[in-house]
Amino acid sequence: MIKPESPKDRIILALDVDTLEEVKELVLELKDYVGYFKIGLPLIVTYGFEAVRLIEELGGRCYYDSKFHDIPNTVQKACINLVKNNIHFFNIHIQGGSKMISGTVKAVNACCKRLGKEPPVILGVTLLSSFGQRTLTEELCVNKSIEDYVFQLAQLAYESGLDGVVANADEAKRIRQQIPDKDFIIVCPATRPTWASVNDQVRVDTPRSAILSGVDYMVIGRPITTADNRIAAAELILDEIATALKDKENAALV
Repeated sequence: MIKPESPKDRIILALDVDTLEEVKELVLELKDYVGYFKIGLPLIVTYGFEAVRLIEELGGRCYYDSKFHDIPNTVQKACINLVKNNIHFFNIHIQGGSKMISGTVKAVNACCKRLGKEPPVILGVTLLSSFGQRTLTEELCVNKSIEDYVFQLAQLAYESGLDGVVANADEAKRIRQQIPDKDFIIVCPATRPTWASVNDQVRVDTPRSAILSGVDYMVIGRPITTADNRIAAAELILDEIATALKDKENAALV
């Protein structure tokens, strides 16, 4: 994956729906307004690669939100099977550890070399956007701030060979400052324009704050998919992204 070239390229639309008919409807309606379509566990469990093929046949690009987190051998085999099924963009949990991550990257690259394929983009999930500080401290017994913990995971992802991470805008600022590789990808997982409901997310960001913090891609779901006019909602977000990109460029020139 290359860095996004337009505001549209930066939007990953979350397909949080239950049927392939709903997938088809959303892809056909919105493929000219978003860069990627994300399929997560509900669709993966029910339809798997069938949903991916449908998105591609309709002219869309797919982000496979697998969130693998298991022993190294199991994750390696799962990711190799994704490659064999032409999945080009997916993620794993960084909390699986360096052995799981680096082993998976090596196994995937070796598989791609054997098959003559381009290596996929593999992202590392840092901390789920539904987690707040209390959950991290009291339930996971991690005595760090969320920002410190996420950066530690991002550093591990970078050192272990991943192409990027999933992290919110505040966390992205520090990642951009302290990880020098400009090609390192950051995806913001819970992006909500100011006019949208937060729903079940805790750590959320606006498209503008994501862009100004150095995020490359942003996952947006219900603000578009449940809107009365989905195209109008997508266009509002595209305008916000375009304005933020222009402001960021102007600030860099000062």
